[in-house]
Parts: sequence; structure tokens; C-alpha cells
Amino acid sequence: MKKKLGSEIEKLEKEIKTKIEKSPILGIRTYYWMAILIEFIIATGLSLILILILDKVFNISDDSMVPVFAVLMCSTITAGISFYLNRWVLSPIRKLGGAMRQVAGGDFKIQVATKSKIRDMEEINRNFNLMVRALDATEVLQSDFVSNVSHEFKTPITAIEGYAMLLQGTPDMTEEQQEYVDKILLNTRRLSGLIGNVLLLSKIENQQIPGTLKPYRLDEQIRKVLMHHEMEWTQKDIDLDVEMDDITFCGNESLMAHVWDNLINNAIKFNSQGGMMRLRLWQAGNRIHFTVEDEGPGIAPEDQDHIFDKFYQGDSSHKQEGNGLGLSLVKRILNACSGEIAVENRKSGGALFTVVLTRE
Repeated sequence: MKKKLGSEIEKLEKEIKTKIEKSPILGIRTYYWMAILIEFIIATGLSLILILILDKVFNISDDSMVPVFAVLMCSTITAGISFYLNRWVLSPIRKLGGAMRQVAGGDFKIQVATKSKIRDMEEINRNFNLMVRALDATEVLQSDFVSNVSHEFKTPITAIEGYAMLLQGTPDMTEEQQEYVDKILLNTRRLSGLIGNVLLLSKIENQQIPGTLKPYRLDEQIRKVLMHHEMEWTQKDIDLDVEMDDITFCGNESLMAHVWDNLINNAIKFNSQGGMMRLRLWQAGNRIHFTVEDEGPGIAPEDQDHIFDKFYQGDSSHKQEGNGLGLSLVKRILNACSGEIAVENRKSGGALFTVVLTRE
């Protein structure tokens, strides 16, 4: 993979050098000064022509308002020409800026057109495309590495968990030994969950998820996930406020279960002791809306832009309980299902997650 990446970059660099030699001679500064000069000549010429026409029609040669007319006409014409010239000169820069924003958002497939009459823009666009291809290749290399390592870890961790479960039922174990076995089981299950999430994330990113779509009751699925976490919300004495319409949705049932499980689990984890958790599900037109609210500390403003990034954990007090993959997995599942997710802090405290699904 590294050799392939290196050879591809070297090939692109040679391609850029060859095309730069054949690219237009004039740079962006030359075009800019030429545009100003052309603008001045056109504005002055048109102003003089208009003054001559007005003089012929209205005989204003002796009028003291002639200089005022000249200034107004010249300003109007100059503003119009400047508007169109700026659009022509700055248009490729605006397009490049938009592509940069997409790359900042994690899209490493974006490419910009390299053909341009401005030499500097051709070179900038080619270098931008080279950078994005290198980033994409690096991202693929990293994802493959993480996926392969996770896959190799899965078998031995499953074996450790199995042997620990066998030891758990041994009658002649001391209390201390039982505690060690429990800790081994707890941590192997956490590792198993991490590996499962990494492998699922890798499959989604590489579009290897089978498209098994079928109609099922979305409200019933969410209720089952909620009941699965009954022990957790009971231990924290959390009150539930649930209002969900009967909605049938056609989608990948197993994937969507990960979405509800992560969101509900987070709402319980970050909720305050004795707090309230609100779940809402309704349909408006062809869009299905789901919201989950908690009464915890909310999300810090600096964390809100990163909570859907892989391995990012904003709340240090709960870092030992998670791995920073849950919300990243939710985001990518919803992207694969043409869904959306948004997060905001409630005015009265806590966080509000909103999921929107589109029914076809």
C-alpha cells in the first residue's frame, strides 16, 4: 500500500510538472492588473461616449453639471464592470474554497477542475488534487490497518472471554480470584464491543454492508432497545417520558438498532441521578423524526463539532466507559441510510439529539 501510494504521488508530481510547462504564461497578478486596466479604459471610453451623446441631444456642453454626470456615469459603469470581472477572476478561488471545506469535513474524494486560463490557478488546483489523493490513500491505509488488526484481535479475545466464563463457575475459587475473573470478563467484553464497532465502521465506510431492506415497526424497535437498557436507567433512578407514534419504516433493521442503542445508552450514561429521559418519534410528510433528551451536563461548545469524529471523547469523566466510536458509528450509519443527525444543548440543561429519516 505504501509503495503504491508513493508511486502514485510521484506520478502525479511528474504530471503536474509537465502540465505546468504547457500551462498559460500569465499568472493571476497579471490577469488582475490587466482587468483593472481594461476596466479603466472601458469605463472612461463609455463615459465620454455617453457625455457626447447627451451633449448632442440636450446640448449640455455649457452646463456646470457635466462633471457630475461624468463622475456618476463612470462610477456606475466601473461598478458594473468590476462586478463581472471579479466574478470571472475570483470564481475559481471560490470553487477551491468550497472544495477545501469538503475536505475539512472528511471528503477525500473531491477533485477540482485543473484546466484554467490562469497559470497560478492551474498549479494550485493540481497541487490540491494531489494533496486530496494522498490524504485519501493515507485514510484507506489507516482504515485497512485498523480493520486488519481488529480482525486479528477478535479470535484470541473471544477465547479469553470463553475461558474466563468457564472459570467463573468454578466452586473452589476464592473471593479474590472471583473478582479477578469478573474483571477479565468485563474488560474482554469491552474489547469485544470495541472490535465489533471498528469492524462495522470499516464495513460501512467501505460500503460492504448488504442492502437488506425490509419494512418493520420503528417504534417497537426503539422500545426493545430501551427495555434492553432497563437495568441501567433503573439503577440511576431515571424517569422516562416516551411518546412515539406507530411508524413502519423500510430499512436495514440491524444497522438502525445500533443507532438507537448508542443514542439511548449515551442519554442514560450522561444523565443525572434521578433525571428525566424523553423520547419522541413522529412523522411529518415523508420525514420521520426521532429525538432523545437527557438532563445531564450537556455538551461543551468546543466538543459539539467533534463528537461524531472517530475515537473522540469530550467528557473525561466517562472516558473509561466508552471508546469514542459510538456516535461516529451512528453518523456513518445514518449517512449510509440517507439520514441526518444533529445535536444541541437544552436551555434547561442536558443534550438533545435529533435523527431525521426520509421515507421513500
